[in-house]
Amino acid sequence: MLGDGCFLRYVSRATQIESSNMATGKIIGAIVASFAVSYACDTLISDRKIFGGTTPKTVSDKEWWEATDKKFQAWPRTAGPPVVMNPISRQNFIVKSSES
Repeated sequence: MLGDGCFLRYVSRATQIESSNMATGKIIGAIVASFAVSYACDTLISDRKIFGGTTPKTVSDKEWWEATDKKFQAWPRTAGPPVVMNPISRQNFIVKSSES
């Protein structure tokens, strides 16, 4: 009688572990699927422009971007040493003067 009870507990525990592994697989699958859907939506809306519209000239014109960047860098700063206005795109935070 005692042997049968131990076996039933073992089978019950094995079933819990197996269902836990199945749940993990479903969760990971759902996360991967959500990333795939979000990528597809982003591509359709922003790149293929399914709602219409065009890319503004200010985004696509390199000369305009360089002139704007030059203007931003020319602004005087009163709080400290000169820094880049958009440090994320440059990946350097302190601008050294070209005179030195």
